[in-house]
Amino acid sequence: MATAASDPGKTSPKAEPKAARPTWLRWVRAVGALLTLGVLVAAPWWGPRALANLEYFHARRVVFEGLRYARPTELLARLKVDTLQSVWQPMEPLAERIGAHPMVASVVVERQLPGTLFIRVVEREPVAYVPRGGRLEPADATGRPLPIDPVRYPLDVPVATTADSTLLHLLDGLRKDAPQLYARVSHGERAGTEEMRFRLGGVTVRTTSDVTVARFKDILPVEADLSRNNLRAVELDLRFRDQVIARQP
Repeated sequence: MATAASDPGKTSPKAEPKAARPTWLRWVRAVGALLTLGVLVAAPWWGPRALANLEYFHARRVVFEGLRYARPTELLARLKVDTLQSVWQPMEPLAERIGAHPMVASVVVERQLPGTLFIRVVEREPVAYVPRGGRLEPADATGRPLPIDPVRYPLDVPVATTADSTLLHLLDGLRKDAPQLYARVSHGERAGTEEMRFRLGGVTVRTTSDVTVARFKDILPVEADLSRNNLRAVELDLRFRDQVIARQP
């Protein structure tokens, strides 16, 4: 959570003591204030504009939800909001500034009265390391590089030989729908235009380029059957329709 510094409070002039007002009068005034605020909030354009001029609605805090890799300080810098600005300013430009961060997939900015901006962020997920500029960098399912410091955030993701979108989308599908199987993948590569290969420990899995997650999972019952018979495969081939060919050492 990142919090913007509050404005220093202003000292009010001393007032002469006043006689206590009846309880019913205080209730009437409180209800009247709430009704006035409701009318202003519901107004199409002039209500928020009027409220934006009130110091009571200055942005004093910024709260982020959903951050794992992106740093709040970086997002605050992109937000460009200080405590002299109102929470009644348009939310769209704020969302666009946060959304331009390379780690942000989507963002929603909301106001929490009287002085808080609440920002829900969905981050891009690292799917694999891909070679770029002579080194390996985290990338999402589209091959987009992600600014994740592997020293600060060690990633347990496979290595892909290229930022191939088909290869990375399959890995992303495994990450979402078959996480235990995805965790076994250490390496993925293209082997020509129509074939992909994956290393799962000591097993190589060969697939067509249009393989689906459901089809990839067909290796599981084959591995289980081999294990029951004290056998193991060094290669599982999914390139043939409705078949899984197991090659033993």
